[in-house]
Amino acid sequence: MKEAHTHTKANKFGMVIDLDKCTGCGACMVACMAENNVPFRDDETDKMLSVAWMRVFKMTNGKPYPDTDICYIPRPCMHCEGHHGHSPCVSVCPATATDYDNLTGIVSQIYTRCFGCRYCMAACPYHARVFNWWDPVWPAGMEKALNPDVSVRMRGIVEKCSFCFHRYQRAMEQAHYEEREELEEEAYQTACTQACPAGAITFGDLNNPDHAVHRMVHPDNAHGGKPENPNAFRLLERLGTNPKVYYLSRREWVRKAGDNYLNIEQKSS
Repeated sequence: MKEAHTHTKANKFGMVIDLDKCTGCGACMVACMAENNVPFRDDETDKMLSVAWMRVFKMTNGKPYPDTDICYIPRPCMHCEGHHGHSPCVSVCPATATDYDNLTGIVSQIYTRCFGCRYCMAACPYHARVFNWWDPVWPAGMEKALNPDVSVRMRGIVEKCSFCFHRYQRAMEQAHYEEREELEEEAYQTACTQACPAGAITFGDLNNPDHAVHRMVHPDNAHGGKPENPNAFRLLERLGTNPKVYYLSRREWVRKAGDNYLNIEQKSS
């Protein structure tokens, strides 16, 4: 019989993305756009002007064939915690349009407060925030397929990945209705997690030892500190932003590239 669930800490929702499984198909990007009513333009060739909460980047080890190796990196919002419970974007927002939720660890975005100064975009080291230059225009009939749980954003504001927070709210409502105090792991999952055909994205509570994300980062079930899994890393971890998106890879060059690693020879050249 399974032991009773004894998790009592505040939730800290996060992701673990296995880069050795990711094929770069982009299904996570499509699922994110459909789930969160992310608008698109007629001409999407200029990626500086397009809106995307999840992006998949491609990088190589820089070696010629046959030693070439390719890696794809999905990049949502990192939902940084920082050293004092605030991400870089939260610290600089003059309108308090973005905030850090201590109960979930999610960095929120309140669109009606944002006046488009884009200070948060300048502060984010991951380029995870995008600016809406135009009001969304949906093809005829597509407005009927929009997600009613997610508000459509107006032009002139900044938006980003929310870890599908509306799904968390829906799951909590169901839990209260069933008189449960905590969410089951499968009750709250992001759209990109469910859409990934390779199973490369895992989502859950990093503070809960019963959740897969905790076991993947801390295989010895240890709490706090840097990840015990030698294959786990976080992007630009040296900046101290304490992101909640972990990556896994058995390839050393991938882990070094994730932290923007420069060896002594490269620094002196």
